[in-house]
Amino acid sequence: MSSPDPVLRRVAVVANPTSGRHRAGVLGLELGRELRARGHEVLDVRAADGPGALARLRPLAVGGELDAVVAIGGDGTAHWVANACAGTSAAVLIVAAGTGNDNATTLGMPRVRTPADLPAVVQRLTAGRTASMDLGRVTHPTGDRHWLGVLGAGFDTVVNARGRRLTLLNGTPRYLAAVAAELPRFSGIPYAVTVDGQRIDTEAMLVAVANGGAFGGGMRVCPDASVTDGLFDVLILHKISRLEFLTVFPRVFSGTHVRHPQVQVLRGRQVRLDAPDLAAEADGEELFALPLDLRIDPGALRVATGDAELP
Repeated sequence: MSSPDPVLRRVAVVANPTSGRHRAGVLGLELGRELRARGHEVLDVRAADGPGALARLRPLAVGGELDAVVAIGGDGTAHWVANACAGTSAAVLIVAAGTGNDNATTLGMPRVRTPADLPAVVQRLTAGRTASMDLGRVTHPTGDRHWLGVLGAGFDTVVNARGRRLTLLNGTPRYLAAVAAELPRFSGIPYAVTVDGQRIDTEAMLVAVANGGAFGGGMRVCPDASVTDGLFDVLILHKISRLEFLTVFPRVFSGTHVRHPQVQVLRGRQVRLDAPDLAAEADGEELFALPLDLRIDPGALRVATGDAELP
């Protein structure tokens, strides 16, 4: 439920300079100018990488020195901004200016391609309305990390690793090309998946732990996931043949793959995920090697919603 807040006046603008074919940096500068013209105090953060933005923003957010942070870029930029603001009073506004933009789409955030699209961002900030959403949290000896959308470990992470090497493509075309390259050599992985104490030992193609429901540029891997229900949707695609996978895979864009008999979806607050020689990714960002302990953090992030409702 959205609620009226004081105007989000102290704003940090985080623009990933490489997103949107290098347009995000220009959009960030223009947004900063428009916000200052409206009386906002603006801090520009143009970090070359996500951890750099996190290191700069986190102390400001924890110290209550920011009312809002605008993330201009793709899912990776949003991931690091969410980590900077998790558990603080700073509200996040994600501007979809990357190639995938799954989290921005899930949350109904504005898509910006040119400076002419920026008034929608300014309007959402000046409206000052916010709502709280859940975040996923992964516990690791090197430090915890949050994520917004989907954490995956399996065929999807193998495909993403391949996709990062296909620099001539972007978004969904890159992902599909990587699938075509990796599928002929892929076989099932032995997993131990524990959801709220229920353990499943299986050989599977992938496991996705979803707070939001989409990844990979519009693939609705967990179509019923909600960012406000305090639960993960945990999808297990049990081992199937490569030919069968090719028949199931296109259905992920409509979310109807969940009807397949080898797709299992569980819901819960705590997940332990284990598999040999496998690392997880979330929001398109590399995380840690398995095993991992995951839990939902209800209402951990404030989001600038404007007139929208969170799913």
